[in-house]
Amino acid sequence: MLSTESAATIRATLPVVAASLDTITARFYEAMLDDHPELLDGMFNRGNQASGEQSRALAGSIAAFATGLLAHPDERPDALLSRIAHKHVSLGVTEDQYVVVHKYLFGAIAQTLGDAATPDVVSAWDEVYWLMAGALIALEARLYNAAGADGGDVWRPWRVAERREQTPDTVSLTLEPGTDDPVPAFLPGQYVSVRVRLADGVHQARQYSLSGWDGRRRRITVKRLRAGATPAGEVSTLLHDTAVPGDTLMVSAPAGDVALAEGDHPLLLVSAGIGCTPIVAMLQRLAERADPRRVLVLHADRGPAEHAHRGETAALVDALPGADLRTWYGTGGDGRGQGRMDLSGIDLPEDAEAYLCGPLPFMRDVRAQLLDAGVPARRVHYEVFGPDLWLGGA
Repeated sequence: MLSTESAATIRATLPVVAASLDTITARFYEAMLDDHPELLDGMFNRGNQASGEQSRALAGSIAAFATGLLAHPDERPDALLSRIAHKHVSLGVTEDQYVVVHKYLFGAIAQTLGDAATPDVVSAWDEVYWLMAGALIALEARLYNAAGADGGDVWRPWRVAERREQTPDTVSLTLEPGTDDPVPAFLPGQYVSVRVRLADGVHQARQYSLSGWDGRRRRITVKRLRAGATPAGEVSTLLHDTAVPGDTLMVSAPAGDVALAEGDHPLLLVSAGIGCTPIVAMLQRLAERADPRRVLVLHADRGPAEHAHRGETAALVDALPGADLRTWYGTGGDGRGQGRMDLSGIDLPEDAEAYLCGPLPFMRDVRAQLLDAGVPARRVHYEVFGPDLWLGGA
């Protein structure tokens, strides 16, 4: 709980600090990575650093956490903390790194706010930081323990056993353990990080949903991110162009807080583009159980040739007695190439749990349609590929 004195200071300074957060976080990352370049080697996504997405995501999470403390002093924003903790665990973030972050973050605050960074202001924001950091450290420790990765040792070697072209820009890689260690359990909808060494010697890690499994084997599906408004994806391009059977990849323990929940409630599984990958895993689990419940699978894409796992999705839906599939093909609508998903003529099951994955504009649009149709916000779950720049209304 935030102290009364600090709460008053945070309430008074939140507007000016929030307005300066982009500058604060940009200065923070610049100073920290200048002094600790090793953190960029496998820990931070340098593509997101270059675009500013990582800074904006950090700024948004700090502002959201502080706002939550003021609005609900006796509660923690568990959804926000869970999302961050799972991402940290997928990268092996350790407790000592929070001390490093604190040093450079508060240096950036002092530099940006100048004389406004009085001892009382710094003390209040320090309290916010350690409340957030403490909650994350505790949550991450539990996640590491559950994964058998105490101390943040999440990386294990996995061999590429099979490679399958899904679309011209999408490839599935079936992985098998590189050791005889127990294979960590996972929930459909979760992801793993894959760490590779790039041509310049720098290691980079990216998250990929587990799109299927077979015994001890696990499958990921990689979409090559071509250059456009942003540079080409470094890791996705490397994996798409070079990963072949026999290669060894370093893969983290599974993580992710958007996973298929147990129960008998109807399901809405909604995706666009490569967002189909966690949905395919959810369908595989349901098909293995011959789940009888109502399942409505909705997907938007540029066209059939660009729809990864199209045949597999249809087969899994056919294997479920209560499942139906609807697709939208065409350009435009969400700004990312997929056709707009219009739910106005869809008979949405009552009391359904909805799982969304796809580009942010797509998920914002679909979530708004679901809320307008009467689906409670608490029943709409979403997965973001990359830094979570949404935050609002989640």
